[in-house]
Amino acid sequence: MVRIWAKVMKNEKIIKDTVYEDASTFDIYKFFDYLTPMCEKLDIATPIVVTKHLAHFLQFRNTTFTPSDFPESVRFDKLVIEDMSR
Repeated sequence: MVRIWAKVMKNEKIIKDTVYEDASTFDIYKFFDYLTPMCEKLDIATPIVVTKHLAHFLQFRNTTFTPSDFPESVRFDKLVIEDMSR
């Protein structure tokens, strides 16, 4: 089961959050497919995912996107994605 928590943070406080759930087995190659609906629900742009995000997520069960990871300007400090399925 896939269960991922997305938190939009500003000044170290959660200003929006959502949880993505899927009955399928987690697949790192589908990370962008998990991320996109969460960003839509949070009403933010989907960030650009690079290898460091995937590696950090696999190693530490979380990853952080900063404003420089987004294709447009954002009004928050970071987007934290956390694996809640284990």
